Amino acid sequence: MRKQVIAGNWKMNKTHSEANEFVQATKNEVPSASAVESIVCAPFPFLQKMVEETKGTSLEIGAQNMHFEESGAFTGEVSPVMLKELGVTYVVLGHSERREIFEETDEVVNKKVHAAFNHGLTPIVCVGETLDQREADQTMDHVKSQVKKALEGLTVEQISNTIIAYEPIWAIGTGRTATSEQANEVCTHIRKVVGEFASTEAGEAVRIQYGGSVKPANVDELLSQSDIDGALVGGASLEADSFLKLVEAGKHE
Repeated sequence: MRKQVIAGNWKMNKTHSEANEFVQATKNEVPSASAVESIVCAPFPFLQKMVEETKGTSLEIGAQNMHFEESGAFTGEVSPVMLKELGVTYVVLGHSERREIFEETDEVVNKKVHAAFNHGLTPIVCVGETLDQREADQTMDHVKSQVKKALEGLTVEQISNTIIAYEPIWAIGTGRTATSEQANEVCTHIRKVVGEFASTEAGEAVRIQYGGSVKPANVDELLSQSDIDGALVGGASLEADSFLKLVEAGKHE
């Protein structure tokens, strides 16, 4: 059975003191790492303190982005080397906001995925369609293309250890959520794409999250689906009580 992975994506929210309050309220309350992977992906300025505060607990800390180069003249960027030295374990790559607002291409996302594995970080790779693409019946083709381009050049083992987050763009922060059936249909498709692209074993092993207005009220239904292995959560991950309810929903004894 694939272990569920619940990741909070704080985006550009919270102050340093608010982040610390959240950590103190959650770090000893999340379920065992053997039952569910609990991750908070926080803004860069908070990462070092959050890693230090969560050592010895089951709460993992991730970043929301990184550059694919190890160092260089890239003002304002953060490298995988920096994240690894801090003790960060996960990194979100290819989020739709990075693609749309900052014009990241599939090729850039692929470079970042390779860099993550090269430095011992687990990538959470985001894919998903716009409302226009869904209404034009382009969802499956678009997501397939994103998945294949993101994973291009990886080994089967690396692909098996990638986390893919299916986030329909029209459901992110809008209050609209894909039905559990719609979400699972695309996640099943992603698993099939990985199986054909890499191997049947990789297709079965890769974990696929759903993201898009996930909250405690709908997480159980989403996680009950056959091919949804967790959630990438925005707004509902900002409050400690809400986050704890989400990770509790993903727990497997």
